[in-house]
Amino acid sequence: MTNAVIRTALESVKSIPEAAQSSSVAATVEATSDWLTSFTSLVDQVDGYVWGVPLIAGILVTGLLLTCILRFTHLFNLKNAFRIMFSSEEESEGGKTHGEVSQFGALCTALSATIGTGNIVGVATAIGTGGPGALFWMEVAAFFGMATKYAEGLLAVKYREVLPDGRVLGGPFYYIERGLGKKWKPLAIAFAFFGVLAGIMGTGTITQIHGITSAVQRFFDPAFDPLNMATGIQMFGTTYSIPVVIAGFFVTVCTALVVIGGLKRIASVSTVVVPFMAISYVIIIAFLLLGNLSKITSALELIVRAAFNPTAFTGGMVGTIFIAMQKGIARGIFSNEAGLGSAPIAAAAAKTNEPTRQGLVCMTGTFIDTIIICTMTGLAIVVTGAWEPSLGLKGVDITIEAFSRGLSFLGPHSGVIASFFLMMALTFFAFTTIIGWDFYSEKCLEYLVGSDRRWAIRAFRFLYVAVVFVGPYLTVSVVWGIADVFNGLMAFPNLIALIFLSPIVWKTTKDYYQRQSAVR
Repeated sequence: MTNAVIRTALESVKSIPEAAQSSSVAATVEATSDWLTSFTSLVDQVDGYVWGVPLIAGILVTGLLLTCILRFTHLFNLKNAFRIMFSSEEESEGGKTHGEVSQFGALCTALSATIGTGNIVGVATAIGTGGPGALFWMEVAAFFGMATKYAEGLLAVKYREVLPDGRVLGGPFYYIERGLGKKWKPLAIAFAFFGVLAGIMGTGTITQIHGITSAVQRFFDPAFDPLNMATGIQMFGTTYSIPVVIAGFFVTVCTALVVIGGLKRIASVSTVVVPFMAISYVIIIAFLLLGNLSKITSALELIVRAAFNPTAFTGGMVGTIFIAMQKGIARGIFSNEAGLGSAPIAAAAAKTNEPTRQGLVCMTGTFIDTIIICTMTGLAIVVTGAWEPSLGLKGVDITIEAFSRGLSFLGPHSGVIASFFLMMALTFFAFTTIIGWDFYSEKCLEYLVGSDRRWAIRAFRFLYVAVVFVGPYLTVSVVWGIADVFNGLMAFPNLIALIFLSPIVWKTTKDYYQRQSAVR
C-alpha cells in the first residue's frame, strides 16, 4: 500500500461524523463480544469432554498404581531426594556424567514451568468454582502424583538420547518410542504435537501473561472501565487499560531476551528467580496463616467435609462431588504437571547417569509445588472466607482478597500490600513458567521435525513470543479452558506409557537400591 493510499484512507476516517464513528466502534465491540461468547462456549464444551471421567480416573489410577508398585519407596526417600538435589553425581559417585545442566538446574527449570499462576490463580479458580473441597482432591492427586512424577523423571533419563554435540533429547516421546517400541511411535508423535500446542496456546503463554497483566491492572488501575475508551488503549477491537498494555509489552520483551538464549540461559535465570520467589511467597503466606492460627482447624474440617458433600457448604454452587474433584484435580495437574509429561523433558537434560536419582529429584517438584505452596494458598483462601460466592470474586481477585483479609493486622494499607506482593509474585512465577514452557515445547517440536532443523526452532521462538504478546487480550474463561484442553490431551499418551512401563520403573528402582546397599 502506497503512502498516498494511506493518506486518503486516513482523511476518509477523519471525515466521518463523530456519532457515526462511535456507532461503528460500538458495533465492532458488540460483534467481538458475541464472537468471544460463542468461542468461550465451544472451549468450555471441549474442556468438559477432555477433562471427563476417563482422564481424571486415569490420572488417579496411574498415580495409585505406581505408588503401590513402588511400595512407597519413593516417599520413604523424600529426605534423600532433597539431599541429592544439591549434590553432584560426579563428586559423589565418580565418572563422567551426561547432560546439559545440573540436577538442581533441571529441577529449577521444571519448577519454573510449574510454579506459576497455577499456585496463585489456579488454586483460587479451583476453590472458587469447585468449593473448598476442591483443595482436598488437589492434595489427593498430588500425593499419588509424586509417584507419577518419580516415574517420569526416571524414564526420561533411562531412555534419553545424547547427541554427539553434547545436547540431550528426552521426554515422554522418547520413552514411548524406545521403551514401548517403534510401533508405539504414533503415540509419541501425538504427545509431542499436543506438547507444542500446550506450550504455545495454553500453559506456557496465554495463561501466564494473562495472570501477570490481570494482577498489574488490579494494582495500578482497579477502577478501569473498558467501556470508556478515553481511559485506555484500543487493541483488537476492545479497550484495555494502559498498565495492561505496558506490562504485556515489557514481559514480551523479557521473554524474547531469555528464550533466544536456549536451555542454559533459561536454567541460569530459573535457578536464581524460582528459589527466591518460592521462599518469599512461602514466608509471607506462613505469616498470614500464623496470624489466623485459630481458624486453621475449622478450615481443614471444612475442606474435607466439602470434598464429599459440596452442596452443603457452597450454597448449591457445586452440586456434585465430581465437579469438586474435576476442578481440584484439573487445577492441581495444571500446577504440578504430574502425569502431564512436561517435567521429564527438563529432567532428561540433567547431568546424571542414574535414572532413579533424577526420579527422586523430579518428585520433589510436586511436593514443593502442590503439597507446600498450593496447600498454603488454598488454606489462606478458605481461612479468610475469600472464596465465598456472595463476594462475586474470580481468579486472582480471590487470592488478593484472601491476602488483604489475612494480613489486615498490618493496618489500613493491608489491601495495597497484598495486591503489590501478589502482583510481584505472579509476575516472577508466571514469567519463569513462560520461559520454562518454551523449552518444553521446543523439545517437542524438535522431536517432530528432527534435531538438525534448527531453523524451525528459531522460527518457533519468534512465534512463541508473538503469542505471549497477544495473551493479555483474551478472556479469563477462554484462557483457562484452552490450557485445560491441551494439558489433558498431553496427559493421555503419557499416562498410557507410564502404565505399560511401570514394571521397568520398579526394576530400575530396585536395582539402584540393591547397588547402594552393596556399596554400604
